[in-house]
Parts: sequence; structure tokens; C-alpha cells
Amino acid sequence: MRSEIPGTPVFDGQTSRRGFRMNKLFMSLRFAENRERFRADEGAYCDEFGLSPEQRQAVIDRDWQAMIDLGGSIFYVYKLAMMDGRSMQYLGGVFTGMTEEEFVAAMRAGGRTDVR
Repeated sequence: MRSEIPGTPVFDGQTSRRGFRMNKLFMSLRFAENRERFRADEGAYCDEFGLSPEQRQAVIDRDWQAMIDLGGSIFYVYKLAMMDGRSMQYLGGVFTGMTEEEFVAAMRAGGRTDVR
């Protein structure tokens, strides 16, 4: 049984299959030579992995929420964010509608209090 929590994406088997190629691209960024190839031509690198047009655009635009919506695992999406010098707290802010600083402050204060 899949529970629905508004605003909370569920990464299940179906989502994993949908995002498989994109997550595989993100994991490839563990290696310096792949990061160099990606930086040299992001679109061509995306094409090598057979991303859907929507996934390709989300990666190029750094549309973090779209990447998650299109099957990205936060653990893999974070590999791309690290290439851009972004922190996990930055992504937390993106996904909660906060700035990175607001997100960090909220976590230091014990977490978000607007849970429904």
C-alpha cells in the first residue's frame, strides 16, 4: 500500500524505473573523467544515457524539483548538485520553498513546524 503525503515524493519501484537512466547519469559523475565530459557538453552527455526530453531539460536547467518528479533519487540528484557547489541544505531549501539559510536555521531549531 502506497501512502500519499502531500508534497512528499515517494521513491518506489515505479519511480525508480522511470528515473533509471537519469540516475545512472548522476552516478556516473562519481568519476572525474565523466564530470569533465559532462561539463564539456551537458546535452550530449545526457543523450548518451537516453534521457527523455523532459529529463534532459531538467538536468540542463538544474530544475531540481523536476528531476525528482521525473524519477530522480535525491541521493543521485545530489551528485549533480555537488558538481555545482551546492549543498544538501541548499536542496532542502529548494524542496521546501526556503532559502538555504532558512532551511539550515529550521533544522537547527528542531525541524520544520509546518507539517500538516
